[in-house]
Amino acid sequence: MAGPILVDGVSMRSIRQINALPPEQKAEVYRRLIPDNLLAQLDIDPVTWTHADGAKLVSIEAAPGTSFVRIRIIPFPDFPDPLFQLELGDTGNNQLEVLLVIITNPHSERFDVDRDWKGEPTKFGVVRRNLKEEERAMKAGLAPGQVRHGLRQMSRQQQMYLANPLGYHNAIFLEWQGFNYIRGRRKMEWIHREFQPGGEFFQKLDRSTPFRQPEMADTVRGRSWAIHDGVLGQPWPALEVSMFKRVGSHAGICTFPQAVY
Repeated sequence: MAGPILVDGVSMRSIRQINALPPEQKAEVYRRLIPDNLLAQLDIDPVTWTHADGAKLVSIEAAPGTSFVRIRIIPFPDFPDPLFQLELGDTGNNQLEVLLVIITNPHSERFDVDRDWKGEPTKFGVVRRNLKEEERAMKAGLAPGQVRHGLRQMSRQQQMYLANPLGYHNAIFLEWQGFNYIRGRRKMEWIHREFQPGGEFFQKLDRSTPFRQPEMADTVRGRSWAIHDGVLGQPWPALEVSMFKRVGSHAGICTFPQAVY
């Protein structure tokens, strides 16, 4: 949806407005958000969203009367994780907010960081944690919250959209993509400063847990795991970091100079 969307001559300006459309028109609008190359890789028909065996692998949750849409692609029938998942919502002033983007490699190893040892959801490690699986994931090169390696792709851009990064590494990645901060930039600069030698967070990298090794201050992923482990003294969501981007504009924000992922 890189430009104005017209349906029967009417400009679509919100998710709620799109969700009120008849199913066929609604699907045609949201089809624009699905990366064609992902469908091609899985041999999914771009019109019917089915595989050669007839299994439907693309689903859209966009109920009339709501301001939320979830687009989900699974690589195979009954596969437990999405290959692609995009969640969007309207803000109070009809701007588009990116709530969640997941693009994973279905052939990579899975790490059960999303479930604790009892099988209960961890809510990205905010409610509870699976420390054994988190350590395995970290050693395998994943960031907090990831259950599999990603494919390093992003969905098509909008004219302007908002994002609430789910972790420190997400915020830095969005900076690289040209995002600016609505709120949270000073907190990100504070985090960078305190991870410098002698800083508050650097001093907490005392090897007391696998997620608090001194060298973790030098990388985006390392810092994110340390933050996930509590070095800030508060959970990441409490920072309330929000970001935005306009198409064709790169904000040039960098709160971690010369960062290594």
